[in-house]
Amino acid sequence: MNDYELNVLGEVKEWKRKCSARSSMFNRLSKKAQGKINSLIPEKVHNAMTEAIKGMVKATLAGSNFTTKKPVEPQPDLIKMDEEAKRKVNVFQKTAMIEGAGTGAGGILLGLADFPLLLTIKMKFLFELAAVYGFNTEEYEERLFLLHVFQLAFSSDETRFETLDVIDHWEERKRNLADMDWREFQQEYRDYIDLAKMLQLVPGIGAVVGAYANNKLLGHLGETAMNAYRLRILKSGGSAEGKG
Repeated sequence: MNDYELNVLGEVKEWKRKCSARSSMFNRLSKKAQGKINSLIPEKVHNAMTEAIKGMVKATLAGSNFTTKKPVEPQPDLIKMDEEAKRKVNVFQKTAMIEGAGTGAGGILLGLADFPLLLTIKMKFLFELAAVYGFNTEEYEERLFLLHVFQLAFSSDETRFETLDVIDHWEERKRNLADMDWREFQQEYRDYIDLAKMLQLVPGIGAVVGAYANNKLLGHLGETAMNAYRLRILKSGGSAEGKG
């Protein structure tokens, strides 16, 4: 392991520590309130939302996989991967900001349209980042890993702790994973972004809130994804080994 990889290892360990820490009291109370609200929503509504988001995500996965450049062999070293990954994060943050500002300025109808648009941007970003780090998203297990990275970024404490453990032990755990728990996937994501995105519907501040929220959400996803892929690469013994 070279000096750069040793430095990255330290960053990844710190990231794992942050992921393993409990949320603030405010966030825990918000989650509790959201849980209460969810319990009042009829089951058929939950089922409809689950199927809608499942279909939306699967359609995005198929489209993103078709348009994403495949990994090039031999892969560059980790420092070059990280440089390209940071460039991707910056590009997609700007894209998300423009989208958030546009839909936020358009009132309630366009504000509601932000949900699927932002989800598409995030999924496309994850496909691009997987390719940067040399992972082939044509393989089902890599698309499943990508969804776990997404869930790790946008979930409550308990789900985050569990998902981090899956990612940390991916090579052992992936054999027992057939598919995502789509009900949990959509509910965790909705609960995570509800507060920020609801403010986007408020007239007068929607554009500013939309741009800011989308920038922060994409940045958070970028940090999560980069460290998840770095973790796999370091565990495999280096940037050119052990990738599917």
